[in-house]
Amino acid sequence: MLTVEQQKSAASDSETNYGTSLDMGALLLKAYELGDMVNVSAPVADYLYWKSAVAENEEAQALVVQFRKAKELFAECERFGRFHPDYHEARDKVKLIEAKLDELPDVARFKQAEQEVDDLLYEMAQVIAGAVSDTIKVPGNERASSGGGCGSGGSCSCGSGGCG
Repeated sequence: MLTVEQQKSAASDSETNYGTSLDMGALLLKAYELGDMVNVSAPVADYLYWKSAVAENEEAQALVVQFRKAKELFAECERFGRFHPDYHEARDKVKLIEAKLDELPDVARFKQAEQEVDDLLYEMAQVIAGAVSDTIKVPGNERASSGGGCGSGGSCSCGSGGCG
């Protein structure tokens, strides 16, 4: 994980290297270096470990298959809204299977690791934006505020909710 000092050092290095003109090649090179640092960080290693654990967990994968089928049925019902005769039943089935998935330790740890990586990336985006200007807007960390994750269409790639 990058420390605040490393992030500030990278920002100050870029100021001295770029001067008044913007060298996109050098800027992209620094961005790739930063990406490489993130990829070898502890939070990403933890995320990849738990992602693999979920992929190898037979119970989780069986629930993922059930979850996808339930989501497809719910999406079909949702086209007609809550007035569809099976809307509430289909919605409840999705919630029930999602709750079963959330009870699995591997899935819970995966979601926690995913959130840690998301938080790291959000913090980095804030630091980078703040280094440019105090008025730059950073895209919100929606999952942190909405409680998203595997069942809410996130990008976790565990396959348990349209994620991947």
